[in-house]
Amino acid sequence: MNQEPAPPRHLPSSIGSLPVAYIADIGQFADQRVQLRGWLHNRRSKGKLHFLQVRDGSGLIQAVMFKGDFDDETFALADHLHQESALIVSGTVKVDARAPSGYELACDGLLVVSAAAADFPISPKEHGVAFLMDHRHLWLRSRRQTAILRVRARIVKSIRDFFDNRDYVLVDTPIFTPNACEGTSTLFETDYHDQKAYLSQSGQLYSEATAMALGRVYTFGPTFRAEKSKTRRHLTEFWMVEPEAAFMDLQGVIDLAQDLVCTIAADVLRDRSAELDLIDSIRSEAEEHRQLKPRRAALALIQKPFVQLDYAEAIEKLQALGSDIAFGDDLGADDETKLTLEYDRPIFVRRYPAQIKAFYMKRDPADPVRSLSVDMLAPEGYGEVIGGGQREDDHATLQAAITHHQLPQTAFDWYLDLRKYGSVPHGGFGLGLERAVAWVCGLPHVRETIAFPRLMDRLRP
Repeated sequence: MNQEPAPPRHLPSSIGSLPVAYIADIGQFADQRVQLRGWLHNRRSKGKLHFLQVRDGSGLIQAVMFKGDFDDETFALADHLHQESALIVSGTVKVDARAPSGYELACDGLLVVSAAAADFPISPKEHGVAFLMDHRHLWLRSRRQTAILRVRARIVKSIRDFFDNRDYVLVDTPIFTPNACEGTSTLFETDYHDQKAYLSQSGQLYSEATAMALGRVYTFGPTFRAEKSKTRRHLTEFWMVEPEAAFMDLQGVIDLAQDLVCTIAADVLRDRSAELDLIDSIRSEAEEHRQLKPRRAALALIQKPFVQLDYAEAIEKLQALGSDIAFGDDLGADDETKLTLEYDRPIFVRRYPAQIKAFYMKRDPADPVRSLSVDMLAPEGYGEVIGGGQREDDHATLQAAITHHQLPQTAFDWYLDLRKYGSVPHGGFGLGLERAVAWVCGLPHVRETIAFPRLMDRLRP
Protein backbone atom coordinates (compact mmCIF):
# COMPACT_ATOMS: atom_id res chain seq x y z
CA MET A 1 0.00 0.00 0.00
CA ASN A 2 1.38 3.43 -0.95
CA GLN A 3 1.91 5.74 2.01
CA GLU A 4 2.25 9.52 1.90
CA PRO A 5 5.53 10.81 3.36
CA ALA A 6 5.22 12.13 6.88
CA PRO A 7 4.79 15.93 7.10
CA PRO A 8 7.45 18.02 8.86
CA ARG A 9 6.90 18.70 12.53
CA HIS A 10 4.99 21.85 13.48
CA LEU A 11 3.11 21.90 10.15
CA PRO A 12 0.26 24.42 10.60
CA SER A 13 -3.07 22.69 10.92
CA SER A 14 -4.44 24.87 8.10
CA ILE A 15 -1.99 23.12 5.76
CA GLY A 16 -1.51 19.73 7.44
CA SER A 17 -5.18 18.79 7.09
CA LEU A 18 -5.11 19.19 3.30
CA PRO A 19 -4.49 16.34 0.85
CA VAL A 20 -0.94 16.12 -0.53
CA ALA A 21 -0.98 16.51 -4.31
CA TYR A 22 1.79 15.70 -6.75
CA ILE A 23 2.15 18.17 -9.59
CA ALA A 24 1.98 15.41 -12.20
CA ASP A 25 -1.53 14.60 -10.90
CA ILE A 26 -2.66 18.18 -10.29
CA GLY A 27 -5.51 17.94 -12.79
CA GLN A 28 -7.29 15.56 -10.42
CA PHE A 29 -7.58 18.38 -7.87
CA ALA A 30 -9.09 21.20 -9.95
CA ASP A 31 -10.89 23.74 -7.71
CA GLN A 32 -9.75 21.92 -4.56
CA ARG A 33 -7.42 23.06 -1.80
CA VAL A 34 -4.27 20.97 -1.56
CA GLN A 35 -0.74 21.10 -0.22
CA LEU A 36 2.34 20.72 -2.44
CA ARG A 37 5.74 19.72 -1.11
CA GLY A 38 8.77 20.61 -3.14
CA TRP A 39 11.46 23.14 -3.96
CA LEU A 40 11.55 26.68 -5.31
CA HIS A 41 12.62 26.52 -8.93
CA ASN A 42 12.30 30.23 -9.67
CA ARG A 43 10.64 33.35 -8.28
CA ARG A 44 9.52 36.76 -9.49
CA SER A 45 7.49 39.52 -7.94
CA LYS A 46 5.16 42.18 -9.33
CA GLY A 47 3.62 44.66 -6.93
CA LYS A 48 1.40 42.80 -4.52
CA LEU A 49 2.03 39.44 -6.19
CA HIS A 50 4.75 36.81 -5.84
CA PHE A 51 4.99 34.12 -8.51
CA LEU A 52 6.69 31.01 -7.13
CA GLN A 53 7.62 28.24 -9.53
CA VAL A 54 7.54 25.09 -7.44
CA ARG A 55 8.84 21.69 -8.48
CA ASP A 56 8.28 18.44 -6.61
CA GLY A 57 10.12 15.92 -8.79
CA SER A 58 6.98 15.03 -10.70
CA GLY A 59 6.47 18.38 -12.40
CA LEU A 60 6.52 22.17 -12.18
CA ILE A 61 3.70 24.56 -11.29
CA GLN A 62 3.31 28.26 -10.53
CA ALA A 63 2.00 29.22 -7.10
CA VAL A 64 0.63 32.78 -6.99
CA MET A 65 0.80 34.64 -3.66
CA PHE A 66 -1.41 37.73 -3.23
CA LYS A 67 -0.31 40.10 -0.46
CA GLY A 68 -3.83 40.42 0.90
CA ASP A 69 -3.92 36.68 1.70
CA PHE A 70 -0.78 36.68 3.89
CA ASP A 71 0.58 38.46 6.93
CA ASP A 72 3.39 40.94 6.26
CA GLU A 73 6.11 38.67 7.66
CA THR A 74 5.24 35.67 5.47
CA PHE A 75 4.81 37.81 2.35
CA ALA A 76 8.19 39.48 2.96
CA LEU A 77 9.81 36.08 3.62
CA ALA A 78 8.64 34.80 0.22
CA ASP A 79 10.27 37.81 -1.45
CA HIS A 80 13.69 36.74 -0.18
CA LEU A 81 13.61 33.00 -0.80
CA HIS A 82 16.45 31.61 -2.88
CA GLN A 83 16.34 28.95 -5.56
CA GLU A 84 16.07 25.39 -4.19
CA SER A 85 14.54 26.43 -0.87
CA ALA A 86 12.37 23.55 0.34
CA LEU A 87 8.72 24.56 0.71
CA ILE A 88 5.26 23.37 1.54
CA VAL A 89 2.61 25.53 -0.07
CA SER A 90 -1.15 25.29 0.13
CA GLY A 91 -3.86 26.73 -2.06
CA THR A 92 -6.63 26.12 -4.56
CA VAL A 93 -5.87 24.49 -7.88
CA LYS A 94 -7.06 26.72 -10.72
CA VAL A 95 -7.41 25.92 -14.41
CA ASP A 96 -5.15 28.23 -16.44
CA ALA A 97 -4.73 27.54 -20.16
CA ARG A 98 -1.65 29.80 -20.25
CA ALA A 99 0.28 27.59 -17.84
CA PRO A 100 2.40 24.76 -19.29
CA SER A 101 0.60 22.24 -17.08
CA GLY A 102 -2.79 23.87 -17.65
CA TYR A 103 -3.08 24.73 -13.95
CA GLU A 104 -1.72 27.08 -11.33
CA LEU A 105 -2.06 27.27 -7.57
CA ALA A 106 -3.82 30.22 -5.91
CA CYS A 107 -1.58 30.12 -2.86
CA ASP A 108 -2.96 30.73 0.64
CA GLY A 109 -0.29 29.11 2.83
CA LEU A 110 3.50 28.88 2.89
CA LEU A 111 5.88 26.93 5.11
CA VAL A 112 9.63 27.14 4.52
CA VAL A 113 11.04 23.72 5.40
CA SER A 114 14.62 24.69 4.57
CA ALA A 115 15.86 28.04 3.24
CA ALA A 116 18.53 27.54 0.58
CA ALA A 117 21.77 29.50 0.54
CA ALA A 118 21.98 32.38 -1.90
CA ASP A 119 24.87 30.99 -3.94
CA PHE A 120 23.25 28.11 -5.82
CA PRO A 121 26.00 27.45 -8.39
CA ILE A 122 23.92 26.60 -11.45
CA SER A 123 22.29 29.68 -12.93
CA PRO A 124 20.26 30.17 -16.14
CA LYS A 125 23.42 31.24 -17.98
CA GLU A 126 25.45 28.79 -20.07
CA HIS A 127 27.89 26.63 -18.10
CA GLY A 128 30.70 24.45 -19.42
CA VAL A 129 30.42 20.67 -19.37
CA ALA A 130 33.19 20.26 -16.78
CA PHE A 131 31.45 22.71 -14.42
CA LEU A 132 28.11 20.95 -14.80
CA MET A 133 29.66 17.54 -14.25
CA ASP A 134 31.45 18.81 -11.13
CA HIS A 135 28.01 19.86 -9.87
CA ARG A 136 26.15 16.84 -11.22
CA HIS A 137 24.42 16.31 -7.86
CA LEU A 138 22.73 19.69 -8.36
CA TRP A 139 22.52 19.66 -12.17
CA LEU A 140 20.19 16.67 -11.83
CA ARG A 141 17.51 19.04 -10.54
CA SER A 142 17.17 20.79 -13.89
CA ARG A 143 14.12 20.05 -16.03
CA ARG A 144 16.06 18.48 -18.91
CA GLN A 145 18.00 16.14 -16.64
CA THR A 146 14.92 14.95 -14.78
CA ALA A 147 13.18 14.35 -18.11
CA ILE A 148 16.10 12.23 -19.32
CA LEU A 149 16.11 10.15 -16.14
CA ARG A 150 12.37 9.57 -16.46
CA VAL A 151 12.85 8.33 -20.02
CA ARG A 152 15.65 6.07 -18.81
CA ALA A 153 13.42 4.63 -16.08
CA ARG A 154 10.68 3.95 -18.64
CA ILE A 155 13.15 2.16 -20.91
CA VAL A 156 14.28 0.01 -17.97
CA LYS A 157 10.67 -0.91 -17.17
CA SER A 158 9.99 -1.62 -20.84
CA ILE A 159 12.98 -3.98 -21.01
CA ARG A 160 12.02 -5.84 -17.85
CA ASP A 161 8.37 -6.17 -18.89
CA PHE A 162 9.38 -7.36 -22.37
CA PHE A 163 11.44 -10.27 -21.10
CA ASP A 164 9.24 -11.10 -18.10
CA ASN A 165 6.19 -11.30 -20.38
CA ARG A 166 8.06 -13.75 -22.61
CA ASP A 167 8.97 -16.02 -19.69
CA TYR A 168 12.64 -15.09 -19.70
CA VAL A 169 13.95 -15.60 -16.16
CA LEU A 170 15.99 -12.80 -14.59
CA VAL A 171 19.25 -14.28 -13.29
CA ASP A 172 21.83 -12.08 -11.60
CA THR A 173 25.44 -12.76 -12.59
CA PRO A 174 28.64 -11.98 -10.66
CA ILE A 175 30.33 -8.58 -10.66
CA PHE A 176 33.63 -10.16 -9.55
CA THR A 177 34.89 -12.60 -12.15
CA PRO A 178 38.07 -14.70 -12.45
CA ASN A 179 38.35 -14.28 -16.20
CA ALA A 180 37.62 -11.91 -19.07
CA CYS A 181 34.65 -12.27 -21.37
CA GLU A 182 36.17 -10.47 -24.34
CA GLY A 183 39.92 -10.25 -23.76
CA THR A 184 42.05 -8.74 -21.02
CA SER A 185 42.96 -5.26 -22.25
CA THR A 186 39.91 -3.44 -20.89
CA LEU A 187 39.51 -5.04 -17.48
CA PHE A 188 39.45 -3.40 -14.06
CA GLU A 189 41.63 -5.65 -11.93
CA THR A 190 41.20 -5.95 -8.17
CA ASP A 191 42.46 -8.08 -5.30
CA TYR A 192 39.96 -10.67 -4.14
CA HIS A 193 41.26 -12.22 -0.93
CA ASP A 194 44.74 -12.66 -2.38
CA GLN A 195 43.38 -13.78 -5.73
CA LYS A 196 43.30 -11.75 -8.92
CA ALA A 197 39.76 -10.79 -9.92
CA TYR A 198 38.14 -8.46 -12.43
CA LEU A 199 35.02 -6.33 -12.56
CA SER A 200 32.60 -7.92 -15.01
CA GLN A 201 32.61 -6.84 -18.64
CA SER A 202 29.51 -8.88 -19.33
CA GLY A 203 27.26 -11.46 -17.72
CA GLN A 204 27.02 -13.42 -20.97
CA LEU A 205 29.15 -16.47 -20.12
CA TYR A 206 27.23 -17.03 -16.90
CA SER A 207 23.95 -16.46 -18.73
CA GLU A 208 24.88 -19.25 -21.13
CA ALA A 209 25.16 -21.54 -18.13
CA THR A 210 21.82 -20.48 -16.67
CA ALA A 211 20.13 -20.77 -20.08
CA MET A 212 21.09 -24.44 -20.09
CA ALA A 213 19.22 -24.73 -16.78
CA LEU A 214 16.21 -22.46 -17.39
CA GLY A 215 15.91 -22.29 -21.18
CA ARG A 216 15.48 -18.51 -21.54
CA VAL A 217 17.17 -16.04 -19.22
CA TYR A 218 18.33 -12.45 -19.02
CA THR A 219 20.71 -10.51 -16.84
CA PHE A 220 20.43 -6.77 -16.31
CA GLY A 221 23.04 -4.87 -14.36
CA PRO A 222 26.22 -2.80 -14.32
CA THR A 223 29.24 -3.77 -16.40
CA PHE A 224 32.70 -2.26 -16.51
CA ARG A 225 35.21 -1.50 -19.26
CA ALA A 226 38.63 0.04 -18.54
CA GLU A 227 38.83 1.50 -22.04
CA LYS A 228 40.95 4.62 -22.29
CA SER A 229 38.33 6.26 -24.44
CA LYS A 230 36.83 9.74 -24.32
CA THR A 231 34.29 9.30 -27.10
CA ARG A 232 30.65 10.35 -26.75
CA ARG A 233 29.59 6.68 -26.71
CA HIS A 234 31.69 5.31 -23.86
CA LEU A 235 31.37 5.09 -20.09
CA THR A 236 33.64 3.02 -17.86
CA GLU A 237 30.60 1.81 -15.89
CA PHE A 238 27.37 1.20 -17.76
CA TRP A 239 24.26 -0.95 -17.62
CA MET A 240 23.54 -3.76 -20.01
CA VAL A 241 20.67 -6.17 -20.54
CA GLU A 242 21.75 -9.56 -21.90
CA PRO A 243 19.16 -12.16 -22.88
CA GLU A 244 20.33 -15.69 -23.69
CA ALA A 245 18.21 -18.59 -24.95
CA ALA A 246 18.77 -22.27 -25.65
CA PHE A 247 17.90 -23.46 -29.17
CA MET A 248 18.14 -19.92 -30.57
CA ASP A 249 19.89 -19.31 -33.88
CA LEU A 250 21.15 -16.07 -35.44
CA GLN A 251 17.79 -15.17 -36.98
CA GLY A 252 16.12 -15.78 -33.64
CA VAL A 253 18.57 -13.34 -32.03
CA ILE A 254 17.76 -10.72 -34.68
CA ASP A 255 14.00 -11.19 -34.30
CA LEU A 256 14.20 -10.89 -30.50
CA ALA A 257 16.32 -7.73 -30.68
CA GLN A 258 14.00 -6.16 -33.24
CA ASP A 259 10.92 -6.84 -31.11
CA LEU A 260 12.63 -5.43 -28.01
CA VAL A 261 13.63 -2.18 -29.70
CA CYS A 262 10.17 -1.71 -31.23
CA THR A 263 8.62 -2.26 -27.80
CA ILE A 264 10.94 0.28 -26.17
CA ALA A 265 10.13 2.88 -28.83
CA ALA A 266 6.37 2.34 -28.53
CA ASP A 267 6.39 2.43 -24.72
CA VAL A 268 8.44 5.64 -24.50
CA LEU A 269 6.35 7.26 -27.21
CA ARG A 270 3.15 6.40 -25.35
CA ASP A 271 4.26 7.23 -21.80
CA ARG A 272 7.05 9.80 -22.04
CA SER A 273 6.14 12.03 -24.99
CA ALA A 274 6.00 15.10 -22.72
CA GLU A 275 9.55 14.45 -21.56
CA LEU A 276 10.74 13.98 -25.15
CA ASP A 277 9.16 17.30 -26.11
CA LEU A 278 10.81 19.03 -23.16
CA ILE A 279 14.23 17.61 -24.09
CA ASP A 280 13.70 18.81 -27.66
CA SER A 281 12.83 22.28 -26.38
CA ILE A 282 15.96 22.63 -24.22
CA ARG A 283 18.76 21.96 -26.67
CA SER A 284 22.05 23.83 -26.99
CA GLU A 285 23.10 25.45 -30.25
CA ALA A 286 25.54 22.56 -30.81
CA GLU A 287 22.73 20.04 -30.46
CA GLU A 288 20.42 21.98 -32.75
CA HIS A 289 23.19 22.04 -35.35
CA ARG A 290 22.96 18.24 -35.57
CA GLN A 291 19.47 18.63 -37.06
CA LEU A 292 18.01 15.58 -35.36
CA LYS A 293 14.39 14.69 -35.96
CA PRO A 294 12.02 15.64 -33.15
CA ARG A 295 12.22 12.64 -30.87
CA ARG A 296 8.56 11.69 -31.15
CA ALA A 297 8.84 11.69 -34.93
CA ALA A 298 12.06 9.67 -34.76
CA LEU A 299 10.54 7.00 -32.51
CA ALA A 300 7.41 6.76 -34.62
CA LEU A 301 9.63 5.47 -37.44
CA ILE A 302 10.86 2.52 -35.37
CA GLN A 303 8.71 -0.13 -37.00
CA LYS A 304 9.39 -3.64 -38.26
CA PRO A 305 11.09 -4.74 -40.38
CA PHE A 306 14.49 -3.18 -39.74
CA VAL A 307 17.08 -3.09 -42.50
CA GLN A 308 19.29 -6.21 -42.59
CA LEU A 309 22.67 -6.04 -44.32
CA ASP A 310 25.28 -8.71 -44.73
CA TYR A 311 28.68 -7.48 -43.54
CA ALA A 312 29.98 -7.62 -47.13
CA GLU A 313 27.05 -5.45 -48.29
CA ALA A 314 27.79 -2.96 -45.52
CA ILE A 315 31.44 -2.73 -46.60
CA GLU A 316 30.42 -2.10 -50.21
CA LYS A 317 27.95 0.62 -49.17
CA LEU A 318 30.55 2.31 -46.99
CA GLN A 319 33.13 2.26 -49.77
CA ALA A 320 30.57 3.85 -52.09
CA LEU A 321 30.04 6.54 -49.42
CA GLY A 322 33.74 7.36 -49.42
CA SER A 323 35.05 5.23 -46.56
CA ASP A 324 38.45 3.56 -46.93
CA ILE A 325 37.24 0.52 -44.96
CA ALA A 326 38.24 -2.89 -46.36
CA PHE A 327 36.73 -6.34 -45.99
CA GLY A 328 38.03 -7.75 -42.71
CA ASP A 329 37.97 -4.41 -40.88
CA ASP A 330 35.62 -3.75 -38.01
CA LEU A 331 33.18 -0.87 -38.40
CA GLY A 332 34.44 2.19 -36.56
CA ALA A 333 32.28 4.97 -35.15
CA ASP A 334 32.63 7.06 -38.31
CA ASP A 335 31.64 4.11 -40.48
CA GLU A 336 28.60 3.38 -38.32
CA THR A 337 27.58 7.03 -38.55
CA LYS A 338 27.90 7.08 -42.35
CA LEU A 339 25.86 3.91 -42.68
CA THR A 340 23.07 4.86 -40.28
CA LEU A 341 22.55 8.27 -41.85
CA GLU A 342 21.35 6.43 -44.96
CA TYR A 343 18.32 4.98 -43.13
CA ASP A 344 15.58 6.26 -40.81
CA ARG A 345 15.36 3.08 -38.74
CA PRO A 346 17.86 0.66 -37.16
CA ILE A 347 20.16 -1.55 -39.25
CA PHE A 348 21.25 -5.10 -38.52
CA VAL A 349 24.72 -5.91 -39.86
CA ARG A 350 25.18 -9.70 -39.92
CA ARG A 351 27.99 -12.23 -40.31
CA TYR A 352 31.11 -10.27 -39.44
CA PRO A 353 34.49 -11.89 -40.07
CA ALA A 354 35.23 -14.31 -37.23
CA GLN A 355 38.67 -12.78 -36.64
CA ILE A 356 37.18 -9.50 -35.40
CA LYS A 357 34.62 -11.09 -33.10
CA ALA A 358 34.96 -12.72 -29.69
CA PHE A 359 36.25 -16.27 -29.27
CA TYR A 360 32.84 -17.64 -28.29
CA MET A 361 31.06 -16.56 -31.48
CA LYS A 362 30.03 -19.48 -33.68
CA ARG A 363 31.54 -19.61 -37.16
CA ASP A 364 29.18 -19.73 -40.11
CA PRO A 365 29.13 -23.37 -41.34
CA ALA A 366 28.55 -22.10 -44.91
CA ASP A 367 31.59 -19.78 -44.73
CA PRO A 368 33.95 -20.42 -41.78
CA VAL A 369 35.70 -17.10 -42.37
CA ARG A 370 32.50 -15.48 -41.11
CA SER A 371 30.76 -15.66 -37.74
CA LEU A 372 27.08 -15.92 -36.90
CA SER A 373 27.20 -12.48 -35.32
CA VAL A 374 25.07 -9.37 -35.56
CA ASP A 375 25.19 -5.72 -34.47
CA MET A 376 22.22 -3.39 -34.42
CA LEU A 377 23.12 0.17 -35.40
CA ALA A 378 20.75 2.94 -34.34
CA PRO A 379 19.84 5.66 -36.86
CA GLU A 380 20.96 9.30 -36.91
CA GLY A 381 24.58 8.41 -36.31
CA TYR A 382 24.12 6.73 -32.92
CA GLY A 383 25.79 3.51 -34.02
CA GLU A 384 25.97 0.20 -32.22
CA VAL A 385 23.39 -0.25 -29.48
CA ILE A 386 23.13 -4.06 -29.61
CA GLY A 387 25.75 -6.72 -30.26
CA GLY A 388 25.25 -10.46 -30.21
CA GLY A 389 24.81 -13.64 -32.18
CA GLN A 390 24.90 -17.39 -31.98
CA ARG A 391 27.45 -18.96 -29.59
CA GLU A 392 29.84 -21.75 -30.41
CA ASP A 393 28.26 -24.95 -29.12
CA ASP A 394 30.93 -27.49 -30.14
CA HIS A 395 33.43 -28.43 -27.42
CA ALA A 396 36.46 -29.02 -29.62
CA THR A 397 35.92 -25.86 -31.68
CA LEU A 398 35.49 -23.70 -28.58
CA GLN A 399 38.56 -25.22 -26.93
CA ALA A 400 40.61 -24.47 -30.05
CA ALA A 401 39.35 -20.87 -30.03
CA ILE A 402 40.40 -20.43 -26.39
CA THR A 403 43.86 -21.74 -27.25
CA HIS A 404 44.09 -19.55 -30.37
CA HIS A 405 43.27 -16.42 -28.34
CA GLN A 406 45.84 -17.46 -25.69
CA LEU A 407 43.28 -17.43 -22.92
CA PRO A 408 43.94 -19.39 -19.69
CA GLN A 409 42.38 -22.82 -20.12
CA THR A 410 41.72 -23.33 -16.40
CA ALA A 411 39.66 -20.13 -16.21
CA PHE A 412 37.28 -21.53 -18.83
CA ASP A 413 36.99 -25.15 -17.70
CA TRP A 414 33.50 -24.53 -16.37
CA TYR A 415 32.50 -22.78 -19.61
CA LEU A 416 33.72 -25.74 -21.67
CA ASP A 417 31.66 -28.06 -19.47
CA LEU A 418 28.54 -26.49 -20.98
CA ARG A 419 29.62 -28.06 -24.31
CA LYS A 420 30.24 -31.47 -22.73
CA TYR A 421 26.94 -31.97 -20.96
CA GLY A 422 23.93 -31.43 -23.19
CA SER A 423 25.22 -28.76 -25.55
CA VAL A 424 22.65 -27.15 -27.85
CA PRO A 425 22.64 -24.25 -30.32
CA HIS A 426 22.06 -21.05 -28.37
CA GLY A 427 22.39 -17.31 -28.73
CA GLY A 428 21.72 -13.90 -27.32
CA PHE A 429 22.80 -10.29 -27.31
CA GLY A 430 23.71 -7.33 -25.14
CA LEU A 431 21.95 -3.96 -25.28
CA GLY A 432 23.82 -1.02 -23.77
CA LEU A 433 21.26 0.96 -21.79
CA GLU A 434 23.05 4.30 -21.87
CA ARG A 435 23.54 4.22 -25.63
CA ALA A 436 19.87 3.36 -26.05
CA VAL A 437 18.84 6.29 -23.82
CA ALA A 438 21.14 8.66 -25.73
CA TRP A 439 19.56 7.61 -29.02
CA VAL A 440 15.96 7.74 -27.80
CA CYS A 441 16.47 11.21 -26.27
CA GLY A 442 18.68 12.54 -29.06
CA LEU A 443 21.60 13.32 -26.72
CA PRO A 444 25.09 14.14 -28.00
CA HIS A 445 26.90 12.21 -25.23
CA VAL A 446 26.12 9.30 -22.92
CA ARG A 447 27.20 11.28 -19.84
CA GLU A 448 23.65 12.66 -19.44
CA THR A 449 21.98 9.23 -19.61
CA ILE A 450 22.79 8.09 -16.07
CA ALA A 451 22.53 9.98 -12.80
CA PHE A 452 26.23 9.83 -11.92
CA PRO A 453 28.33 8.86 -14.95
CA ARG A 454 31.74 7.26 -14.62
CA LEU A 455 34.14 8.36 -17.32
CA MET A 456 37.84 7.78 -17.84
CA ASP A 457 38.64 11.10 -16.17
CA ARG A 458 35.73 11.32 -13.74
CA LEU A 459 35.08 9.47 -10.50
CA ARG A 460 33.28 12.27 -8.63
CA PRO A 461 30.71 13.16 -7.50
